[in-house]
Formats: sequence, structure tokens, C-alpha cells
Amino acid sequence: MSTHTMRAVRLHDFGGPEVLRYEEAPVPEPGPGEVLVRVRAVGINPPDWYAREGMPNVPPELKPPFHLPLIPGTDVSGVVAAVAADVTGFAAGDEVIGLLRFPTALQGGAYAEYVTAPVSELARKPTAVDHVHAAGLPMSGLTAWQFLIELGHDHPSPFQEAPHRPMALDSGSTVLINGAAGGVGHLALQLAKWKGARVIAVASGAHEAFLRELGTDEFIDYTKERPEEVAHDVDLVLDTVGGPDSRRFLRTLKRGGSLYPVYFGEFDDEENARLGVTVTSTQVRSHGAQLAELGRLLDAGTVRVAVDSTFPLADARAAHERAARGHIQGKIVLTVA
Repeated sequence: MSTHTMRAVRLHDFGGPEVLRYEEAPVPEPGPGEVLVRVRAVGINPPDWYAREGMPNVPPELKPPFHLPLIPGTDVSGVVAAVAADVTGFAAGDEVIGLLRFPTALQGGAYAEYVTAPVSELARKPTAVDHVHAAGLPMSGLTAWQFLIELGHDHPSPFQEAPHRPMALDSGSTVLINGAAGGVGHLALQLAKWKGARVIAVASGAHEAFLRELGTDEFIDYTKERPEEVAHDVDLVLDTVGGPDSRRFLRTLKRGGSLYPVYFGEFDDEENARLGVTVTSTQVRSHGAQLAELGRLLDAGTVRVAVDSTFPLADARAAHERAARGHIQGKIVLTVA
């Protein structure tokens, strides 16, 4: 490479969107088992703003190691620029996508012109879509996949001892998805439909046409009615919002049903046992092979990634401000010239 510096978005201290600085930074060197990727687009996700804030709500012993200045970002679509000597599966010029170093590092490094990536975390970019749509897939798609289809790893959940085992879905299953228009939600909806399930989507009314287009069988506008009072006899609730309010969905489940909160909330094991339901969660992890399976579904047109908005890399601050306003339809993506 002729140049050893690049443009990147870094933070030198933690805080609001204003701490994101667009500046010169050194180009990283790929280590063993890694490639250097020329970034074309970056999907943004909640961990990006948790990292920017310094994860203030996470106990110190649970925080991954990090040092400042830090380049955030985990979701990348781009082109292989160079490979380490021991790498065989990819070559310069290959178009790739990946969820990078998650959840093992805060420093994903994707908000930059170049990023290094372990080959185990990469998949070929789906040819049917551009880099912008491809960059929206990794974290949201893998979250939906690991919750609903196949966990694919045996790392214990940081939230609970019970392992997460996705319920088998078929044409006899009813799945309620809370937050169905967001990144994880809109992909989970499509994966549940792929498996033949009947889907109830919960979102605000502005998203109804979008979610019907994606194939939802029923739509609940939470601004007009309470989903926990409307939906009954559900086999599975995927609550992409999660947190303390997630418990209200227990009453929508039939006996033998399951609730999967993406952000773990407050649950009572005795109450769950009395209701005859299972509540489990997991934390999404980088996984190149699963991402390749998702990529094939994109190429087949079975699943599509919706893009809420795009921002140039230099405007990462504006992208984070957009994220903070909420009501996102699909993914917010940074573009890298």
C-alpha cells in the first residue's frame, strides 16, 4: 500500500455523538489469520453508541478491554486489500462482509477506510446487493439467526446460566416480534416467515406498510393498543427491545412457549415455571459461516435488508444523532468513499 494513513472516526474520550472525530489514523496491519479490508460501508448498531459512551452501565469486570483513541464499528462490507501470509480462503479483490471481533472487543475498527478482520468472521458479500445493504446485515442478521435459527456456539450467556436453544419453527408456529421494524426485528420477521411461521409484528403505525410488505400476518400498533392484551396463544416472542418491560409479554405465550429478550430484563424463574414458559437470551457473536448462510438468503431474494438512512463516514456524528431519535426502519449505514 502506498499510504500508511487513512481517514477514520475515532473517539479520544467517552460521551455523546460530539466525541466522534473524523481524522487521520494509521492503517492497521493484518496479523496471522487476518485480512485487511478496504471498507465501502459500515452498518451501525447499539454497541457502537455503548462503546462511544464508555459502557457506563456495565460493571468494570464485564467490560471488554479497550484503549483510547478507539475506532468503533463492527459491521463491514468492503473489498480485501491484503491478506496475511497464512490466509488461504480469501484473496485481494474479494468482496466480503463481517461482524468484527464481537463481543470480545469494543475496538471493532470499522468506522474507517481500512480495517483488519479475522477470516473466521468474514463471508463473501452477497452479489445481489450493494455494499450499503450488505453492511446492514452482519450484527442484526446474526442476532436474528442465533436467537431464532441456530445459536452456533457454546459460550455462556452473560445474563443467565440457562443455555439458549432456539425453538424449532414451522407452519404450526406463531411468532410475535416486538420492535419488528428495527434492524434485528425486520430480519427476524423474514427468517420466521422463511421457516413457515405465522408472524405478529409489533411496531408504531408508521411502519405498518413496510412490515406487511415484508410478509407479516398481523400488525399491532403499540401506540394504539397494548400487544400483551391483544396477542394470545403465541409460541415464541422475540422481544428486540427487551429490558425491564419484557416481562409483560409472558402473558401472550401459550404453555410450552418461549420469550427471547434481546436485552435481558427482570424475570422470576418461579413465575416462568408456573406459566410453563421458557425465557432465554444470548449475546450475538461473530460467525463467518452463519453470515454466509444469511448471504445466500439475500442472494436468493428470500431475505432483504432495509436501509433507514445513509451518512458519509465523515458524518458519523449525524448518524448517531439519527439513531438516538429512534423509530428506525431497517438499518443506518455509513458510506466510505
